[in-house]
Amino acid sequence: MLGKIGRIFLESFTVVLLAACSQATPYQPASPGSATHGGYSQQLIAPNHYRVRFHGNSLTSRETVEAYLLYRAAELTVEQGGDWFTMLDRETEHTITRERRIDPYYRPWYGSDYGLWLPYWDYRLRGRGWHSWDPWHADPFWAKSVDNRDIEAFEVSADIKIMQGAASSGDPRAYDARRVIADLAPRIVRPKG
Repeated sequence: MLGKIGRIFLESFTVVLLAACSQATPYQPASPGSATHGGYSQQLIAPNHYRVRFHGNSLTSRETVEAYLLYRAAELTVEQGGDWFTMLDRETEHTITRERRIDPYYRPWYGSDYGLWLPYWDYRLRGRGWHSWDPWHADPFWAKSVDNRDIEAFEVSADIKIMQGAASSGDPRAYDARRVIADLAPRIVRPKG
């Protein structure tokens, strides 16, 4: 069993570690070994036809994920010797994970030396009948002891066709790759180090 000082140290260390890892997904290739979840990837479908993806973590906004995809499409176009690209198809996936947990700083008057045992009881509200309270459920009676949150993450993918020469002026899905790079480059956040 950890003593009181050991528990305080462990909780403090956990908070510092989580704060260090808590950052939006930077503009980076997707890699399973990366410290930050997410990044871009591309797949060759046919000559000059690619599927480009960008997956953000729960701290990365939809706007950022979509901008990073557009930037990657432009960067890939230039890497492949193209001048412009057409966005053939685009899809955004929005994932919501609902998380419910007990507040780690909630300490009842009798301490936390009793493991998972916590009190529960029934109570009556005038005109509304009997209700139960239990710290493992999000009952509003002691809402401070339960942390409810929705965790959102976005992934966007697009099929692009890379072209050379002057861009098609009448197509709203056509993008000049070098202009996209110039416009978005100041807002691109790359990994530190």
